[in-house]
Amino acid sequence: MKLLIFAGSTRAQSFNRRLAKVAADLASQAGAEVTLLELSSLNIPLYNADLEAIGTPADVIRLKEILLDHPGWIICSPEYNGSYTALLKNTLDWASSPVKGDPRWGQGSEPFAGKVVGLLAASPGALGGLRSLQHLAPLLSNLQCWVAPQQFALGQAGSAFDADGQLTNDTQRTRVGSVVNQVLWAAARLMP
Repeated sequence: MKLLIFAGSTRAQSFNRRLAKVAADLASQAGAEVTLLELSSLNIPLYNADLEAIGTPADVIRLKEILLDHPGWIICSPEYNGSYTALLKNTLDWASSPVKGDPRWGQGSEPFAGKVVGLLAASPGALGGLRSLQHLAPLLSNLQCWVAPQQFALGQAGSAFDADGQLTNDTQRTRVGSVVNQVLWAAARLMP
């Protein structure tokens, strides 16, 4: 099973990028073929319909291809002002925007429809970014994704990781693994 994992942050010391790495390790141990995508590796501008009218950027097409190629995804969402980040929203907006006249990407739902998506969050606060997941789930459902009911928000993330970026608490690691396993299980059953 191919699994895509990415965080809605590009910050070097991002808790969500660390959490994405933990999820990737657990998914690999479960036998998944994991792609850990760093959004900073893509040159995606702020969404602008005028810019899109000139031509969809090449890295947006690359993003669409990556999303389409993976039946299951794990998104690790930071929480800014009680919601998901502008980076994550911009990424999803570009990926869901139809490419006019393109036979493959003419439908905005193409990279999203039927994907199984697991949601994780990490935050220094007590709620762990839970509010970002509450906002992100309906957005993904609207894009025709299957959002896994199992989710996990890691609170007090500033003290949750060791020097190697691994979670120090076995219960937290198990909760991340539960989300990963549910996505792999559901994606295997929903694959065409």
